[in-house]
This record gives sequence, C-alpha cells and structure tokens, in this order.
Amino acid sequence: MSKKKASGPTSNTIALNKKAKHEYHIEERFEAGLALLGWEVKSLRAGKAQLVDAYVLLKDGEAWLLGAHIMPLNTASTHVIADPTRTRKLLLHAKEIAKIIGQVNQAGHTCIPLALYWKGNKVKCEIALVKGKKLFDKRATEKERDWNRQKQRIMREANT
Repeated sequence: MSKKKASGPTSNTIALNKKAKHEYHIEERFEAGLALLGWEVKSLRAGKAQLVDAYVLLKDGEAWLLGAHIMPLNTASTHVIADPTRTRKLLLHAKEIAKIIGQVNQAGHTCIPLALYWKGNKVKCEIALVKGKKLFDKRATEKERDWNRQKQRIMREANT
C-alpha cells in the first residue's frame, strides 16, 4: 500500500506583511476568520493577495480589514463587479475584540494584519497589536540581524 502525497504547495501561507516586523514591535497576536466572497477565495487559492498597506479598523464592536488587496481572477469574476480593496469583516470573539479595543485606545498602539493563511479549508488572518518603532529601534534591529547572520557564517566556517 502506498500513501498518496498531497499535491500543491507545502506552505499554508497565502500572503505575509513583511514590512510589519520592521516598522512595529509586535505585542500580541490573534487569529481571526475572514468573511469573503466566492471570487476572493478563488483568487486566494491562486495566491493573488497583498497585505502591504492593510490595517484593522475597530468600529461598533466589530473588526474590519481595510486596504488588503485581493486581485480578482479574470475567469472567476466574470459575472461580478469585483472590488479588490473592499472592506472585509474579521471574525473574532467578543472578548478578543474588547481586549483589542482596550489596547488600541492606549497611546501608540494599533492593530495590523500580519498574514493570511489556510487552516483546513478556511482562510484565517493573523492580526497583531503593535506599537510603532522609533528610527533608532529599527537601526538596532537591523544591526542585530546583521550580527546574527555574521555569527552563522563564522560557525559554519569553523565547523567545516
């Protein structure tokens, strides 16, 4: 008996917000569901999503994803007028929303999306409470990253 291998990508990640780790100190992460239309799910399966300038808006006890760009496929959205940057609802528990609202009301905190990924057949959005970095913090992070890279090189050379 041979086992069937799963076809397709090995990673469940659809889109990452790489800029977020450079711009912000990540304080706390949450996993949120995403209310999507059919054409958006097909586009996400094709990997046509970006989170570059996306952010989370908290309004009337609900969380909304703004600025996320999901490019419509020509074949999937022929019968619908597709808006690639429409506002999408994030699905969170009431306690999580209350906690996020409490933190965002404090000075310097905001909420941004970090990643879109598949969990089973559902699309999930990892959002985070973050605090903006100052310029010297960004430089320190860059310096630390360079030093870690240098250490790895030295260790590799010493082991060979």
